[in-house]
Amino acid sequence: MATQLYQPCIDSCQKALLACEACAEACKAEEDAGMMQRCIALDTDCAEFCKLAMDFMQRESEFASLICEDCAEICRECAEECARHPHEHCQVCAQMCHACADTCLSMAYQ
Repeated sequence: MATQLYQPCIDSCQKALLACEACAEACKAEEDAGMMQRCIALDTDCAEFCKLAMDFMQRESEFASLICEDCAEICRECAEECARHPHEHCQVCAQMCHACADTCLSMAYQ
């Protein structure tokens, strides 16, 4: 079944999604929230795209690979932005997004 093939990527997207949502919320509460606007925006975009990728994989869409390739690009951009900030939530998000980008890219080119 194809869903089993996708499961590692679905799991990685789920982790990145949760990390992005947590990071966005935590960034909004930071004293320097104004300086965190790009981080918040990328967290939000990345979380939404991870949801989309999960949906496509779970229903075994013929476009799952294409969506995963795009998800990898967005995750990588989010990870790079989060890595610039010293906050723990940003660092965790960066790690989860880097892992998701790698997993999505691997899945996209299977």
